[in-house]
Amino acid sequence: MLFQIFMTIVITVTWMLFQNSFTIVDLGLGYAVSIGIVFFFISLKGERFYLGRVWAAFVFIAVFLRELVVANLHVAKIVISPKIDIEPGIIAIPTKLQSETEKTLLAASLTLTPGSLSMEFSEDGKTLFVHFLEAGDREERIRFILDTFEKRILEVTRDYV
Repeated sequence: MLFQIFMTIVITVTWMLFQNSFTIVDLGLGYAVSIGIVFFFISLKGERFYLGRVWAAFVFIAVFLRELVVANLHVAKIVISPKIDIEPGIIAIPTKLQSETEKTLLAASLTLTPGSLSMEFSEDGKTLFVHFLEAGDREERIRFILDTFEKRILEVTRDYV
């Protein structure tokens, strides 16, 4: 990925030098040309283009922010209601995440979302224990986390999903 970014910068600068113009328009055009060239050669090698990861990171942030707002509204509704009717519980979430970065990102995302708190990973690191304010249907919760957070994290951190 760093090689792709480096080559994009080199081609963009080369484009601007050949154009003998250093305007924002030439920068944008040179960047577009360099993306096209790098994408062409990277696709010949069968590698993943770096802008795919950048896009996946934006999608992850957007999904996280959406879930953050939804969870805040849900917790506010629970707190404001005259009778607190909750089913707290701890759910073991099996995960395919391998690196410490991936696991930390998942745990932090869940902890920052109101109504859930990441407790710890199992000894083998393949299960995350999470306390939920409303555990509800455990299988649905697990599926939601795997399909929402884990999937997006894998799209950002790995070459394949």
